Amino acid sequence: MDTQEQELEDIELFQKHVSDRFTELSSPPEDDALLSVSWLHRLLDVFLCCEAEFEAILIMDRDPSQLSKPPFDRLIPEFIERAVKALDICNAVANGVDSVRHCQKLSEIVISALDQNPLGDGHAKRAKKALLMLLSAMNLDDKEGTHVKATERSWSFGRRGVNKEQIAGHFRSLSWQVAKNWSSAKQIQSMIYNLVAPRGAEASGLPSPIYTMNVIMIFVMWALVAAIPCQERNGLPTHFPVPKQLNWAHSLIGLQEKIADEWKKKEKKGMSGLLDELQKMEKLAQSLIDFTDSFHFPGDAEKVKEAAVNVSELKEIFGRMDQGLTPLQMHIREVFHRIVRSRTEFLDVLEKGSAPVV
Repeated sequence: MDTQEQELEDIELFQKHVSDRFTELSSPPEDDALLSVSWLHRLLDVFLCCEAEFEAILIMDRDPSQLSKPPFDRLIPEFIERAVKALDICNAVANGVDSVRHCQKLSEIVISALDQNPLGDGHAKRAKKALLMLLSAMNLDDKEGTHVKATERSWSFGRRGVNKEQIAGHFRSLSWQVAKNWSSAKQIQSMIYNLVAPRGAEASGLPSPIYTMNVIMIFVMWALVAAIPCQERNGLPTHFPVPKQLNWAHSLIGLQEKIADEWKKKEKKGMSGLLDELQKMEKLAQSLIDFTDSFHFPGDAEKVKEAAVNVSELKEIFGRMDQGLTPLQMHIREVFHRIVRSRTEFLDVLEKGSAPVV
């Protein structure tokens, strides 16, 4: 098999793997609901696997000069630019996980107050106070909610032309905080801008996996922003153009449509995000606040029983968050590190490819 045939086979296999991975994501088991903490872990794993395979196809055993010629002299810098924007989103989402953790802590107070037998008026009052704080935290404006602890930060990197020494130094000083005027919605919009599927001969060559990886990176960052409370999500795009005739894209488009539909509903009601655990927690909190509002010792037996069921469900959600949020934050950082490394390697390839032959 010659080099070109091997390359085409590698591209085809990569796209098959992309299709398979997103098909699995689109049919999660009952205990792994769409946009739950565990589902987001799986999404990040898919990104890491796809990125590793993509990098192997594009860089391994390849003459760097090939990637400095058209159309790669345009496609690769555009990919690198999107990667920079993805790093900023990783920062914002990592901060957003702290907001989710704050809600989790408030739910713990509610559980502690209501998981009593017999339940007294004091317990109900304490729970009501925590529930009001919980619902308030869930429905804060995006800018307010993500700036409880965050301050100004330096951006992840400068734009094009930054050398590797500057990258390493800046990465070491990364603060994981976002600037006050930063918008996650605008960041996603800027990643989508100028995203065009390859046509003609390019559709079956190396430009194809570059486009595929661009779409995957945008989708993953978009899903994270939709799920996790994140700064300035007003106007978050609900559609980005991916041709339906692409075999690998079918499941990804299906997921995009499901999440977009949920986002449109949620955007009208509040801004806590689409994280499955938060959505369920919000419903339980609404029900429990109605209960605590009208509770007087010893309380209506039927309502007390119903509240106990809700508290039990809240406990389960708290447990899932307790187990999953810190690993999720670490997983986001792992993705951040991978993108940093990949970006550095692509800059290195471009530098070698454009170097004069001695």
